Amino acid sequence: MKVLFTIDTLQQGGAEQSIANIIRYFSSETRVSVLYFYPKSDLLPLYQSLPCKVFSLNLTGKYNWMEGIRGMRKILKEENPDIVVTSLYRSNLISRIACLLSRKKLIGTFVDDPYNEERKNTFRGLGRVKYGITWLVDRFTAFICYAWISNSQSIGKSNAGHLGISERRIKVIYRGRDTGQFPLWTAPLSEEFHFIAIGRLYEKKGYPELLEAFAMMHEKKPESRLHICGEGAYRKQMESFINEHGLSGKITLHGNVPGAWKHIYQSHCFVFPSRFEGFSGALVEAMMTGVPIIASDIPMNMEAVEHGQTALVHRLRDAADLAEKMEFMIDHFEDMKQMGERARKLAFQNYDIKTIALQYERQLGAFVEGKI
Repeated sequence: MKVLFTIDTLQQGGAEQSIANIIRYFSSETRVSVLYFYPKSDLLPLYQSLPCKVFSLNLTGKYNWMEGIRGMRKILKEENPDIVVTSLYRSNLISRIACLLSRKKLIGTFVDDPYNEERKNTFRGLGRVKYGITWLVDRFTAFICYAWISNSQSIGKSNAGHLGISERRIKVIYRGRDTGQFPLWTAPLSEEFHFIAIGRLYEKKGYPELLEAFAMMHEKKPESRLHICGEGAYRKQMESFINEHGLSGKITLHGNVPGAWKHIYQSHCFVFPSRFEGFSGALVEAMMTGVPIIASDIPMNMEAVEHGQTALVHRLRDAADLAEKMEFMIDHFEDMKQMGERARKLAFQNYDIKTIALQYERQLGAFVEGKI
């Protein structure tokens, strides 16, 4: 079987990492090519180390889709894949038209939930108009895909509704990680209690609630500390909050940190307050370490964890509830460590990358044979 993966760029990101992880564990019977359209290529060395060909069109301009379609059709003719798998918006649109014209079977992927109300409400004015156009183009061309692979049930269901797709055409395969890379977490020996959050610095990641919750909780638990790994447009607002509340030295913004998940081992609790997400690789990584977790109650998180069993779950956008959960984490830490152990066991069972890659490869083979 010959498979061509297409994606916007090879920059650092969940979809880009997941595709690389899957390719690494495909069998030798599957020959893989990867095409990325735009110049960003932080992960190019990683992809070059994998058993696959890598192509780039280096498109200039955000909407230079006609050139992308022509370039992709040329590669389709040269490589002649049995099936094409596309991820992310610009790649999706280019791949849909190119595969339609070249009569190639295309599989779409759902890696996030772009049309939910939380995200929709972040747009105003002209941005809201552009958002609507994006949805219309996506919905109008979605029929081109033969089938879809979603990284969670809730994401698949939401996209099906917004794009007018039958849920029967969607197969769920979760994100995976190499379990061999995750030694068992043990609690740091420290008089201070360290919380850690990992993710780009955007409001959608729930950072307003997290900062407010920590400020409330810190008044009762002055020995607590909060570490945030990531970078983004919301940094200035976060810095202002920290300064205004006298939390300098209590909350640390570390910026982009290579292998950020490794810093979990220096922490007592992983906090994931996101307002909307795909099926989060960061949450899966935290589960695999065995660290106790606090997460928001969005549907994607609830597919991975269960309140009181594998994580503490707080109400979405509710800083007071999050502060209560953070305080409970400190006060009942011995019980919370057992909860983390259960999460680790579950993650090893459900999200091992070798198992995930096998599922993915078999599903693509079924699609090639015309089975859904």
